[in-house]
Amino acid sequence: MITLAAASQKGGVAKTTTNLAIGAKLTQDGARVLYIDLDPQMNLSTTLKAATAGVASSLEVLTGEATIAGAAQLIDGYAVVPASRLNGKADDLMSSVGKDYRLRKALSAVADDYDFAILDTPPALGTLTVNALTASDWVVIPAQADAYSLDGVTDLAATIEAIREYTNPDLKIAGILLTRYNPRTSISRIIHEDAEAMAAELDTKVFRAWIREATVIKEAQAVKQPLFEYAPSAKVAYDYRFFIEELMEGVNG
Repeated sequence: MITLAAASQKGGVAKTTTNLAIGAKLTQDGARVLYIDLDPQMNLSTTLKAATAGVASSLEVLTGEATIAGAAQLIDGYAVVPASRLNGKADDLMSSVGKDYRLRKALSAVADDYDFAILDTPPALGTLTVNALTASDWVVIPAQADAYSLDGVTDLAATIEAIREYTNPDLKIAGILLTRYNPRTSISRIIHEDAEAMAAELDTKVFRAWIREATVIKEAQAVKQPLFEYAPSAKVAYDYRFFIEELMEGVNG
């Protein structure tokens, strides 16, 4: 099983939309996909219409009260472990012994059941994000085409460096994905140049594919549907398909 996370320490960069798109495309291609929602905002869970009340969540998986096999819900061909609003209290609810490795250990028990695990993280450094990056083989860094978003890339890069040193030396950065990007604007071109310089420092790349700004993404979010389900023929859906094909080229070597 290959474990992927699109992660950012800045909100509003299309992290959850990207994770949803990756899983949807892989499922369409015949892969067995497991989503794990770690974000207390539960956007991935609600978009996939997973039950979130009175069920085992990723929090129980992290505290050892549930297994992934027991918490996973099968919905439209995906397996989903939903988040809980209480995920934000994970630091307080988890014992300190081995807390950074809880998700990695839980995933090892289902490694033969899925081809890919997609992890959705909160836009903050903490136990949840550290668990996700410790468990991941690859991380995608979405960055909105503005200067403040690249500040988030810098912050995440420092976190990844610490993860590699202390908990997961094999974590690989698949690349930086530019979102809400318009190649015709000066700011987008400037941000692209800055992202290329940052990628070189991180020994990774900026994906050739980029994600345009599109109202249809907000519409899909409003009606709680994955982009590929809500508007499969939209231009931005094609952007995501091109990105995922490029991502898989790197992941599969």
